[in-house]
Amino acid sequence: MKFLIATVIKLVRLISLFTLPAIIFFGGVAHAKELNIDFLYIEFKEKRPATLSNLVAPPEDDGLLGSRLGIKDNNTTGRFLKHKYKVDEVVIPHSEDFKAKLEEALKAHPHKFVVANLDANKLIQLTDHPLAKDRLIFNAGSLNTDLRINKCRPNMLHTIPSRRMLTDGLTQFLIKKNWKKVFLIEGLKKGDKELAEQFRISAKKFRLKIVTDKKWPEGADMRRNAAAEVPSFTQGSDYDVVFIADEVKDFGQYVAYHTWLPRPIVGSHGIEPVAWHRVVEQWGAAQLQSRFRKLAKRAMGQKDYAAWAAMRTVAEGVTRLKTVDVKTLQDYILGPKIRLAMFKGRSMSYRPWSGQLRQTIPLIHAGGAVIKLSPVEGFLHPKTELDTIGIDEGQAKCRVQSK
Repeated sequence: MKFLIATVIKLVRLISLFTLPAIIFFGGVAHAKELNIDFLYIEFKEKRPATLSNLVAPPEDDGLLGSRLGIKDNNTTGRFLKHKYKVDEVVIPHSEDFKAKLEEALKAHPHKFVVANLDANKLIQLTDHPLAKDRLIFNAGSLNTDLRINKCRPNMLHTIPSRRMLTDGLTQFLIKKNWKKVFLIEGLKKGDKELAEQFRISAKKFRLKIVTDKKWPEGADMRRNAAAEVPSFTQGSDYDVVFIADEVKDFGQYVAYHTWLPRPIVGSHGIEPVAWHRVVEQWGAAQLQSRFRKLAKRAMGQKDYAAWAAMRTVAEGVTRLKTVDVKTLQDYILGPKIRLAMFKGRSMSYRPWSGQLRQTIPLIHAGGAVIKLSPVEGFLHPKTELDTIGIDEGQAKCRVQSK
């Protein structure tokens, strides 16, 4: 009899372990405050420059579909807390006047959270617009490093990495491999100049030596004569690796296997530092990739990932704080307590001086594999190794969050 009573007591206690949290959880949900969280996604369709090949053109909706997945993921968890997420999309063709369409969009969609897929100049027009002063704007499109040094704004955060983060992440890997002598080739298109310049800064920072620094010859068509032209173009001092700055994939694919010395290619081709790529599958990323492919019928791009990360950042703050107040959420997002699980190997947070999302940088190669995740082991920092890539606190001349 005593044994039976003791068994019943144990069963009651065991059942309570499972039912009590459920009662608390669902009781809390029953009394949860309903919240509506509305986003504005805004993009300007830049006219793509002519290139030698269109085989590697990015998808036309890179960024847009990432924001849709972010909303879908937010609502998957938000419905239990009575949090409803929605996004209004404004995509402006390159033939339209951006300033007029921006004004129109901000008036029509007074949402407090904005995901922007814009270049640096248009992003500044957005953040400085009188109708955007009280909004929280996430940069999911511009790699421009100066936005994190001199042109940061108190209402702007960055979920896409800067070019400096990309070049720092790659340079750490080159140091680790002892590939310290670099042949640099700078392209002629928009963005190539800054990518090359950021790599020069990274090389100096981590003590690489650029032994040859050349600009790609204007008008060169390597589709027919790469085997003849590239070897002579890449003659020079002995080098360990070739860095190519060719963001729109104009010519870099014709350089590989034709260099004067048999050397690896890195930068915008070969071993490439990226925000995201379809080959990132560890750390639960395969599930994110699968969800995106089901939604979009294609692989997830870098701007898709950045837009998705912006949506998830806001959802994390709303879930924790049960508020949609922009100032309260921004303080939390830029504060020391936030830890974001973003499927890239480490928990992430934001830099309060630049508003940049701290994140690892996958180094991938065209064959389809992740070679390394930067920051690389051995590069130390007093706060977090994630701050060894990109603009550190002492380098930024402006600050998003005051101390």
